[in-house]
Amino acid sequence: MDSEAVAAATTLNSLAETYVHLVLGVGEHDPDFVDAYIGPAEWRQSAQGQSATLAELGRDAAQSTARLEGLAATDRDDLEELRYLHLLKSYRSLSSRIGMLEGERLTFDQESEALYDAIAPTRDAEFYQGVLDRLAERLPGDGPLIDRYDAYRSAFIIAPARVDAVLSAAIDACRERTRGYIQLPETESFRVEYVTDKSWSGYNWYQGDFQSLIQINTDLPIYVDRMLDLACHEGYPGHHVYNLLIERDLVTARGWIEFAVYPLFSPRSLIAEGSANYGIEVAFPKDERVAFERSVLFPLAGLDPERTADYYAIQELVAELSFAGNEAARRYLDGQIDAEAAADWLESYSLMSRPRAEQRVRFIDQYRSYVINYNLGQELVREFIESRGGTAEAPGRRWQEFSELLSSPRLPSQLGPVPGAE
Repeated sequence: MDSEAVAAATTLNSLAETYVHLVLGVGEHDPDFVDAYIGPAEWRQSAQGQSATLAELGRDAAQSTARLEGLAATDRDDLEELRYLHLLKSYRSLSSRIGMLEGERLTFDQESEALYDAIAPTRDAEFYQGVLDRLAERLPGDGPLIDRYDAYRSAFIIAPARVDAVLSAAIDACRERTRGYIQLPETESFRVEYVTDKSWSGYNWYQGDFQSLIQINTDLPIYVDRMLDLACHEGYPGHHVYNLLIERDLVTARGWIEFAVYPLFSPRSLIAEGSANYGIEVAFPKDERVAFERSVLFPLAGLDPERTADYYAIQELVAELSFAGNEAARRYLDGQIDAEAAADWLESYSLMSRPRAEQRVRFIDQYRSYVINYNLGQELVREFIESRGGTAEAPGRRWQEFSELLSSPRLPSQLGPVPGAE
C-alpha cells in the first residue's frame, strides 16, 4: 500500500471513530437513537459526561462528512469500498436525524430516504381492497370483515400459561436450522423477558460478546404465528445473528469501529429489519413451516393442528396488506389524517383490531418512518438474495447469500430497485 493509500485509510479510520462519538453524543439527546453499543466503555462514559449541544454535534457531523466526501479514492477492495460508502451514507443519515431533533420537518418519504436510504412505494386503497375482497371469500361469517377476521383468529390465541413453552420450542428449532448453515460462536446465547406497556411486540437488545436480551410484549393477545416469527426475527437468523456477525466479522476481525455502535435511525435498520423478516422464510420455507407448526407448535399451544394449513393460507393473504401500514404512517406523519383516522385505516386495510391499531399508531408516533424497514426491507433483501441464486430451490446458496449480507456493510440502495416503484 502506497503512502497515499495509507493516509486515506488512516483518515477513514479516524472518521469512523469520530462517527461513533457523534452517535453516542446524539444518543444523549434522543433516548431511542443508540440501539446497541459494543465499543470502549469509556467512550460512552465520555458522551454521558459531555454537554455538546445538537447544534455542535451537527456542525461536527457536517465537517466530518465534508472530509469523508473529499477523501481520495485509493486501491480499496470491493468490501472496503462498501465500507467507505456505508460510512458516508451513515454520516448523512446522522446529520438528518440531528436536523429532525432540532425541529426540521420532512415528509414521510423525504425522512425515510434521508435516514434509511429507501422510499417505500405508494399503494392506494384500491390495491388493498382487492386483497380484502379475496379474504372476504375465505373468511366465514357475515358482517364487517375486520370482525370476521378477529373471530376467526380468536381460535389461534395462545393461552398466557403456554406462551413460554411454545416460544422456547420455536427458538430451539430456529437455532438448530440456523446452526446448520451459519457457523455461530459457541458462547452465543440470549435470554427472554416478558414485558408490558410497549409500542412494539418484540425487541432485541444486543449486549455484545454474542449475547442478547429479547423482550416480548404481552399487552395484547399472542397468536400462534407470532411465536416462530419472533423466534426467527429477534433471534435466529434475525437480529441476534445479525448483530453477532457484525461484531465478529466487522468490528473484531476487521477493526471497523463504526459498527460498534448501532444508531436505530440509520440505513443499518433497513438491512437489520428486512433480513430479520426474510430470515423467517429462509429458516422455515412455507411448506416446512406449516409441517413444523402442525406437528410441534400447535399441539404445544393447545390448538387444533388440523387447522394449521387453513390458518396459514389466510395469513398469507393478510401478508399482502403489509404495505398498508406504510400508507397509514405516510398520511399521518404528512398531516393528511389524524391519529384516530390512522387507526381507522389500519383497521380497514391492515385488518388490525382496534387495540392493535392504536398500538401501531403509538409505534408510528415513536419511530415514525421506521415502519418501512420491515416490509420494504424484507422485499429488498429477498430480491437481492434471489437475484444472486439464493432461491427456495437452492437453500444452501440462499443461506450463504443471507449470511454474507448480514456480515457486510451493504446499503439499502445497493440491494436493487424498490419493488412496485414506478
